[in-house]
Amino acid sequence: MARPIVEAVALGRDFPLGGQTVQALLPASFRVQAGDRIALTGASGSGKSTLLHLMAGLDAPTGGGLCWPALGAPPEKAWALRPGKIGMVFQAASLLPMLDLAENVALPLLLGGKAQGARERAVAALDAVGLGGLADKLPEELSGGQAQRVGLARALVGAPKLILADEPTGQLDHATAQHVFDVLLAALEGSDTALVVATHDPVIAARLRTVWQMAHGSLRTEQE
Repeated sequence: MARPIVEAVALGRDFPLGGQTVQALLPASFRVQAGDRIALTGASGSGKSTLLHLMAGLDAPTGGGLCWPALGAPPEKAWALRPGKIGMVFQAASLLPMLDLAENVALPLLLGGKAQGARERAVAALDAVGLGGLADKLPEELSGGQAQRVGLARALVGAPKLILADEPTGQLDHATAQHVFDVLLAALEGSDTALVVATHDPVIAARLRTVWQMAHGSLRTEQE
């Protein structure tokens, strides 16, 4: 078997709160392989965001082990995974209002030291999500669904090996949410990029091959 994109063994995350300890993630072991399409389901507060932040290297575990064998970064250098090898999509697009859409999408390339041709690649990523003609627009000129598609383009522009999406359709109405998700799946069609989507929408979850479930910090996967 090829080396996994992400591998965790008894991964856990605790937070101090009011003199007590909250177990946001109970010990969990799992692997994410190239090409995986995983829905991470569970109610708000179940630990989905905590798990995604750990997988992205945005947070450090308080127990267990986490590594990225196929991405070539040891745990102590998890920061090096972003934005080149791991792309993030958040519930809100979080676009910078003073930058046009192409500039917003190009940010991961610039942060990764790949400035040459960055705007052209950004426009190509916008085209992949159906917004190529809006590259010069400002975020304030967009609908909510368009803004979220720009967020998708920003995650895709660096051709990452893993995309982590945290409730990417949570602020959209049902029809717009389905369209945005259509765009994401179409952009990844034929790719070996792994995708993990945290969602409480059963319709979105049903469109992915694998479903992981979270409840009260406990993760249940098909790998158990």
